Amino acid sequence: MLEQLIASVFKADFLFSVIRITAPILFAALAAVVAEKAGVVNIGLEGIMMITALFGFLFAYWTQSWIIGVLGAVVVGALLGLLMGFFSFKLKTDIILAGIAVNMLGGGGTIFLLNMFTGLKGNTGALVTSNLLIPTFKIPLISKIPILGEILSGHAILTYLAFLFVWLTWMLLYKTPLGLDIRAVGENPDAASSVGVSVLKIRYMAILVSGGLAGLGGAFMSLYYSQGWNSGMVAGRGFIALAAQAMGRGEPVGAMLSSLLFGLAQALRTKVSGLQGVSSYLVSLIPYLTTIVGLVLYVLSTRRKTRKHQIQPIEG
Repeated sequence: MLEQLIASVFKADFLFSVIRITAPILFAALAAVVAEKAGVVNIGLEGIMMITALFGFLFAYWTQSWIIGVLGAVVVGALLGLLMGFFSFKLKTDIILAGIAVNMLGGGGTIFLLNMFTGLKGNTGALVTSNLLIPTFKIPLISKIPILGEILSGHAILTYLAFLFVWLTWMLLYKTPLGLDIRAVGENPDAASSVGVSVLKIRYMAILVSGGLAGLGGAFMSLYYSQGWNSGMVAGRGFIALAAQAMGRGEPVGAMLSSLLFGLAQALRTKVSGLQGVSSYLVSLIPYLTTIVGLVLYVLSTRRKTRKHQIQPIEG
């Protein structure tokens, strides 16, 4: 069994699936990074991805255009982010409670909305056609390289955008005035306010961007990954993205590497589930055990660094 697993892992199609599985987690992880930099915990990522996955598919179905579906998902995600911000910043609701409410809406409310708009229950399988799905793209030259081409070429357009957004998010946070304001508000809102930065405005903008990025993850799930919407399709990816953001120390590149780790764990789960003699219940735990182990290692690493900073050298 171990030999079969090793043989199946060291193949181009396995690494291809790791990248494909990583993309929606990465979108949500970047959403968590932007919000965290502004001092906001967007715990509603799971619900935002579920809701935007539904509306992304519905917009694509109504207009027969996957592009409109993706844009619609981004807009809905941004609006949900603003809604969370309104309840938290304006009405003084705890941001965690606002996020939990969005997650609950994503879990149960989407089933009601699907039935209200289409009359269907549970999934949109009856509505799926090829023109609603995000097309794949073969990279010129790279696609002809053996093995490397099989791994990197042929992904959906949003898969490439997910990794491009790592660089764009880094540019936003570290090379633009808005990014400077976001980081200043997250590190010390009083100091930022004292130099004329509107803390409320910046936090609204950060949660808006965060919701939009999560919307891209939702659109990816329904318009490519699952090829339609179904209840429970996000399957904890929003929470895994929060773990990826924490493990990546709140940085875009770190979040990408952590997302790849979780993508690897989920791809491994799929491979292991195909082996004979392996319990499906144990296999389903692989991504969540990876999350727990990763967070434990992150906490231990953080504590070790904290102790080093606290221990001051004694000068003779």
